Amino acid sequence: MKKKLILLVLSLFLTACSSKDANQVVVYNAGEYMDMDLVAQFEEDTGIDVIYELFQSDEEMFVKLTQSANNYDVVVPMDYMVEKMVKYDMLEELNYDNIPNYKYIMDEYKNLDFDPENKYTVPYFTSSFGIAYNTDLVDEEITSWADLWDPKYADEIIMYDLPRLSMSVALQKLGYSINTTNMDEINEATEELIKQKPLVYAYLTDEARDVVVQGDAAMTVMYSGDALLMSDENPNIKYIIPKEGGNLQVDSFVIPKGAKNKENAEIFINYFTDPEISAANAEWMYGFTSPVEGVREKLSDEIANSYEAYPDPATLPPIEMFTDLEDYMEVYNDAWVSVLASY
Repeated sequence: MKKKLILLVLSLFLTACSSKDANQVVVYNAGEYMDMDLVAQFEEDTGIDVIYELFQSDEEMFVKLTQSANNYDVVVPMDYMVEKMVKYDMLEELNYDNIPNYKYIMDEYKNLDFDPENKYTVPYFTSSFGIAYNTDLVDEEITSWADLWDPKYADEIIMYDLPRLSMSVALQKLGYSINTTNMDEINEATEELIKQKPLVYAYLTDEARDVVVQGDAAMTVMYSGDALLMSDENPNIKYIIPKEGGNLQVDSFVIPKGAKNKENAEIFINYFTDPEISAANAEWMYGFTSPVEGVREKLSDEIANSYEAYPDPATLPPIEMFTDLEDYMEVYNDAWVSVLASY
């Protein structure tokens, strides 16, 4: 994403989190996933101090929350991780009396499979996962996941260095579900990624944005929100969801079981679900889709009218959401290790 990254965590503050009397809220969020000026505004408007800590992956966050010493009040996991946390009884039920702005969440983001009764979650942002490519280096329209296997782009392709995401690319290329537990399909997808490896420039995560923007590689798999930022920096960047299908990600606010500042957590969630605040946050995020009613109309034209943030649903290929793979996540991890270790 962009702009400054302000880490508001100090060890003395984390120690203070154990006090139920502290007028604070402890937030655990992914890196660069909230406008910190708005966090400061929240503090000024409510008088509640925010302790803000970052995680790099949902798996890292899950492990941290299973430790008895965790002191978080608000966490922002992905859809499949919410499902897992519910299974492990790790979440508090929300008191919507303290979250009146929930009324602004659009209906299509309610009653989702990971929280069918809307007990635990308030959606924060959504995004798709597809291909971002540099038209200076690619002289044809990219339409398929199979284009990431085209030998003409040898040493020009970047894949995401996360097992679930790269495995999903190979699975959808083959016409399989991104949530499959069929070992034949998983093994076939693994072999596809091994075959692709000689063509791959690098396995990266967020760094892939700059590499493609600068023209050092032709294409990368990428989240839609990041892809819009890439196109802002280089107008020759184009983003597509391949014809075989894509992945929709829904990130949500949740409150961990035993949170010491639950009411403050609900006040924080309510604040960031207000349409005006949500619009300001979405403008800063530049491309991730807000599930809050009325936000799109408040955004700049380049975001509001973009394919990345607000595509026409009628033009989209099949979209699938991740589900909790339970023990099969180890299978996916092992498959990815075998890909990286090949050759």
